[in-house]
Amino acid sequence: MFKSPLNLAVALACGSLVALTGCEPTAAQSQVVQPLETPIVIEHNLGQTVISNRPQRVAALDMNEVDFLDQLNVPIAGMVKDFIPDFLAKYKNTPDIVDLGAIVQPNMEKIYELRPDLILMTPLHANQYEELSKLAPTIHFDIDFRNSHGHHVDIIKQHVIDLGEIFDKQELAQKKVAEIDAKVDKVRAITAERPEKALVVMHNNGAFSSFGIESRYGFVFDVLGVKPASTEVAANLHGQPISSEFINQANPDILYIIDRTAVMEGKLIIDAEHLANPLLRQTKAWKNGKVIFVDADAWYIASASITSLKIMIDDIIKGYQN
Repeated sequence: MFKSPLNLAVALACGSLVALTGCEPTAAQSQVVQPLETPIVIEHNLGQTVISNRPQRVAALDMNEVDFLDQLNVPIAGMVKDFIPDFLAKYKNTPDIVDLGAIVQPNMEKIYELRPDLILMTPLHANQYEELSKLAPTIHFDIDFRNSHGHHVDIIKQHVIDLGEIFDKQELAQKKVAEIDAKVDKVRAITAERPEKALVVMHNNGAFSSFGIESRYGFVFDVLGVKPASTEVAANLHGQPISSEFINQANPDILYIIDRTAVMEGKLIIDAEHLANPLLRQTKAWKNGKVIFVDADAWYIASASITSLKIMIDDIIKGYQN
């Protein structure tokens, strides 16, 4: 059986180690490497990532990435778990998926322990890109959380296609792209024919911030065709702080409200009555019942994934319904 003393010695040493530790090989150690016939090269804003093997232990550092993987039926080895949207609730208490900490500040030690063979990150983790890249091939999702004006939806679709190629899910990825296109076409057909002007604001413990044409939600106006009630420009992750007077003067036909407090503090979602004050009651949106409290999980925690984009479009359409 053993053709040399060296082979016998190695076998005995390995057997002794198993006997002493009582441990089987870990999942990370026992994964079968699947080399790709042709490496996949992904270009992104932080560089170039080469995928030589089919990834089997994926680390997702953002809820958008978790949704992409979920939509493509790709298993997740580790993910951040501090804020998980309702539409991904099944991942909250899954013991087989390692908790990698917080979205804004992932736990690097946990990522090292996970030994991933692919890491998916966003601009929130740009400072960690070099360190992460030394650990495993790392892909930067080129979405702009400060100013989505421009090619927001195209970037989402391209990311779906890239992941489809990486995981050999090309057909499913193309199906998801078609679903996105259909949703966008649906809302644009509505907004193109309607004169209403809208304002997107975030509510946080009684304070408001506005998101205009060049902001985190700028794509709502340029890609989805919603007409803005205000043309003020403020490319900022957290929007432009505003007062009730600002909303009153903008006088939107439709007012979309993102309740950040409901996400961050787990409080019940507010409604129009609890926000009502004389200045807000004077707006056309209030008078006509066009104050839409959107899905805060989709708009705030994600906003750049397949599922979140669909939910956001459905919320926008509500503003045009009688």
